[in-house]
Amino acid sequence: MHFDLIDLKLFLNVSEAGNITAGAALSHLSLASASARIRGLESSLGIALLERGRRGVTPTAAGKALAQHARLILQQVERLQSDLTDYAQGFKGQIRLLCNTSALSEYLPERLAEFLASHPNIDIHLEEHPSLRILHAVRHGTADVGIISNAVDASDLQTLPFCADPLTLIMPLDHPLAEHTSLRFSQALNHEFVGLGVNSAMAIYLEEQALHLGRRIKTRIRAESYDGMLRMVLRGAGLGVVPQAAVERFQQAGRLKSVPLSDSWAERTLLLCAPDFDALPEYAKALVRHLRGETAFLDTPMSSPDN
Repeated sequence: MHFDLIDLKLFLNVSEAGNITAGAALSHLSLASASARIRGLESSLGIALLERGRRGVTPTAAGKALAQHARLILQQVERLQSDLTDYAQGFKGQIRLLCNTSALSEYLPERLAEFLASHPNIDIHLEEHPSLRILHAVRHGTADVGIISNAVDASDLQTLPFCADPLTLIMPLDHPLAEHTSLRFSQALNHEFVGLGVNSAMAIYLEEQALHLGRRIKTRIRAESYDGMLRMVLRGAGLGVVPQAAVERFQQAGRLKSVPLSDSWAERTLLLCAPDFDALPEYAKALVRHLRGETAFLDTPMSSPDN
């Protein structure tokens, strides 16, 4: 088997573009050179890696396996280069961090800003996704670190506690449910809601919980942030489900009723996850230390959440 990093990068570009011409351009190769390299890969492996069609190419089962390994190899090479650069030029790198809605809006802004201010040569690529998508990305190497809810099964990854994130039901003080001291989510589904955007991780999470009950959420309007949702709920637009931290941060919280949800999935803990924390680049380890408020990496043993 003979191939080099250029072959792997080319194959990955072709697979993602679905077209050899586009993949060659992304790899800064001529079409003839790219085609020859891919044929050489297939010949060396003795198996077809691409299915050719009129509209482009799609990877075969073997091609998908090669693409996955190629992605991991190229990421490891990138990390190797970054780690070696650390010794020559100081800390430098980019961290791919995926998180859910609560982490993005309530817990990360100040912590990430502090980290970036103290590490000027490190950049963070931050994206919001539901916990299940974050797990998939971390497992397949398309994210360095994820922040997920302990409601999902991350037993095949290493996890570390990040923070508690209980969810609470919010409503105007004169709402019919305001007399309760705690509520099940099912009790609230007879009423109308203010929700977050349809693509937000929290909106998807709550829709899944309603579907598990055989119900749908009656969403009257969607807000772009927890702050917008709280302001709409305050003025009677509907109920809302938010992290308790969002309520505590809201300046007019005293004019709202906050009722804890008694469902087990609402008593959440957020977790940091990675395939292997010790295998992360040094600059990613530095971020994990900072997010956990640690002075030494992994003072607390790694563990998997009970799901």
